[in-house]
Amino acid sequence: MNPTQTVDAGHWVLSFRCPDRQGIVHAVTGAIATAQGNITEMQQFVSQASGLFFMRVQVQSGFDRSVFETALGPIVQELGAAWELDYVGRRRRTLILASKAGHCVNDLLYRQRNGGLPIAVAKIMSNHPDLEDLASFYGVPFSAHVVLPETKAAFEQVVLDTVAEFDIELVVLARYMQILSPRLCEALAGRAINIHHSFLPGFKGANPYRQAHSRGVKLIGATAHFVTADLDEGPIIEQNVQRVDHADEVADMVGIGHELESRTLAEAVRLFAEHRILLDGARTVVFR
Repeated sequence: MNPTQTVDAGHWVLSFRCPDRQGIVHAVTGAIATAQGNITEMQQFVSQASGLFFMRVQVQSGFDRSVFETALGPIVQELGAAWELDYVGRRRRTLILASKAGHCVNDLLYRQRNGGLPIAVAKIMSNHPDLEDLASFYGVPFSAHVVLPETKAAFEQVVLDTVAEFDIELVVLARYMQILSPRLCEALAGRAINIHHSFLPGFKGANPYRQAHSRGVKLIGATAHFVTADLDEGPIIEQNVQRVDHADEVADMVGIGHELESRTLAEAVRLFAEHRILLDGARTVVFR
């Protein structure tokens, strides 16, 4: 079962980006003080490459959203800022896409259940039935769909319909072994996260860990990134790596790789759910 959603109605998180200029921090913190807010966490960054200013601030107060918006509205309008305002700790409505591998799905659902991830998984959709029992164990609705070249467009429409039905905020590709169409990538831009194994050299196709073993790879890694139409080239959110050597067999590498993939994806999801990721073109600004 999904854990009960608990939020502190008096604790807000504000994240925004705008063109850099003097006085931004002073203006924002002044507005918060005027609204009788108490800043509990604040981080900021200026991108020299894009000239954009990024900020994430948590505020405790007894005011409601309308008071906060009234205080900040004129300032963010003057700054030309793209901004989000949310409750701290609110669980983000999430859809998981999966195939046969269950390690990432299991990790996400376990972390959700124990409170380690502020997400509420509304549904798991898969192109195989293999993970239905796992979804049932956690009490999450599951549906399997045949995804072939001639049915792919219809399935992706079902995904979009599900996103609309459940007001999904995040789509997680938890080892979903299908390439999304440019149409779906565009529709989910900035709210779809994928996990990818990372080797040097980069092995594609079936059995990447067997390929890595046969080439004597010394490092195994994983990369979580936003989904774009450019396959596996979206803005990077989180990466991890672990050293291996000649004594590690294929099964050892698979185990190490699965652990890295699960941990890396879960961290990327947490960062997204807590409004700690801001896009800076093809890069991300991540406030930890």
